[in-house]
Amino acid sequence: MPTVQVRYIVRDVDAAIEFYTRHLGFTLVMHPAPPFAMQALREAGARFRNEIVTGTGGRQIIVEDPSGNPVELFEPAIPEARLGA
Repeated sequence: MPTVQVRYIVRDVDAAIEFYTRHLGFTLVMHPAPPFAMQALREAGARFRNEIVTGTGGRQIIVEDPSGNPVELFEPAIPEARLGA
């Protein structure tokens, strides 16, 4: 069965997980970890595909993994959308 990934900003991650797993039948595969600082990545020589883009929902930048695959790093704009807030 194909896998679908959905990402969006919520005020309460745990409440959103409860809603989607209980009411819509989604299966929780992983719970997002706290964000990390990208300054350490630059110092380690990581290659970024763009500069930080800031929009209504937050900030994002694309970094490449060792195989050249794009990985999006995303930081929500409002503190309530961050894990552990």
